[in-house]
Amino acid sequence: MKWYNRFDWVLLISWLVLSIIGLVAIYSATQGPMHQGTAISGNFDRQVLHLGIGLIIIVLMQFLTPQTFMQLSWPGYVLCLIIALLTVFFGIEVGGERNWLNIFGFRLQISEFMKLATVMAIASFLSSQRQYSMEDFKTLFIFLLLIALPVFLITLHGDTGTSLVYIGIIPFLLFWAGLSFGLSLMLVMPAVLAYLTVINIVAAGVVAAVLCGVVFLVDRRPLVSVSAVLLAIAIIIGVQVALTEVLQPHQRARVEAFTNPAVDPHGAGWNVIQAKTAISSGGLYGKGFMQGTQTQLRFLPEQQTDFIFCVISEEFGLVGAGTTLLFFLVLLSRLVYIAGTHKHAYARLTIIGVASVFLVHIIVNLGMATALLPVIGIPLPLISYGGSSFLSFSIMIGLCLNLHFYERNFSIYAS
Repeated sequence: MKWYNRFDWVLLISWLVLSIIGLVAIYSATQGPMHQGTAISGNFDRQVLHLGIGLIIIVLMQFLTPQTFMQLSWPGYVLCLIIALLTVFFGIEVGGERNWLNIFGFRLQISEFMKLATVMAIASFLSSQRQYSMEDFKTLFIFLLLIALPVFLITLHGDTGTSLVYIGIIPFLLFWAGLSFGLSLMLVMPAVLAYLTVINIVAAGVVAAVLCGVVFLVDRRPLVSVSAVLLAIAIIIGVQVALTEVLQPHQRARVEAFTNPAVDPHGAGWNVIQAKTAISSGGLYGKGFMQGTQTQLRFLPEQQTDFIFCVISEEFGLVGAGTTLLFFLVLLSRLVYIAGTHKHAYARLTIIGVASVFLVHIIVNLGMATALLPVIGIPLPLISYGGSSFLSFSIMIGLCLNLHFYERNFSIYAS
């Protein structure tokens, strides 16, 4: 079979199209008349450079064998942990977060690269086991430890938002690695019920009953069913107590601003109101490139990073936003397909890990932009401005392309 027939062009083209959409949005968000002479005016040129570097890295990665990446999994994980530890002490603090380490003039945000390193380490660990069960205490402990270490260090950086991404990929990896559907659903329950309790405690109770019923139907073990009920009760009561008794007034104000931005329209609710205004004003076709008032008048906060989707929605409307989401859907579905058809456990787990990182980022970022989730500073993959973020996601795509292209090389290790 010719090499170009084995190469996954759909995945590469999806990466390229999303990257170009990001460039267009970043240009509009940083090059308007109101942006000239500001700190963000040079972001477009830097993102073009990031795109060029990302493309070169993806191409060069295809000349390496999959076994090379397998051998680098543990050294890469340890190296990222060391750099993350150094960042705690020597990192550059911006906005109260010590995320960046200055290396030869380049600001490295190690938390972005640590995501892939963690996924690769987990895939290496699980694929090296001849037989394993995700319900075995030892296996589960090592799995969680591999995630807990980077989460701990990144939390010390002050970046709780990125820490949540690591926690968010746990259910996906555990389910793909063989954890029962019932137990996997229980891992999702805390986040869902905590969110709904903040919004509406009655809705939280109804959803809790439904989820516990599903757990009972798919996993007939009494201990699991009872545990699901107790977990649901504990989450709802715990969040309600925290909201009324534990949180300080200013912390409660942030929660109230998230659920009802009108409570503090010029303070905590400002970001949400401006983001919703930008999205809703775009209509079907948008106001036109460089014509979005929220964007060009700089009402949108962090419009080149956290709220880049609002720029797309305002200037290109539902058509532009829908096209962006369509290409994300194509990219994610392609990753899941490749993971599902691959013969080797390491490749399957690595690719589904990459897909889960993309999915969590997309859900959280779009939730922030549409006021469905609190603003925690999570970039939209390949779209938001940022060198470390863009390059880390590009490396993820390059690795998945490599594992798919050299699938036959895994045949003697097939598992």
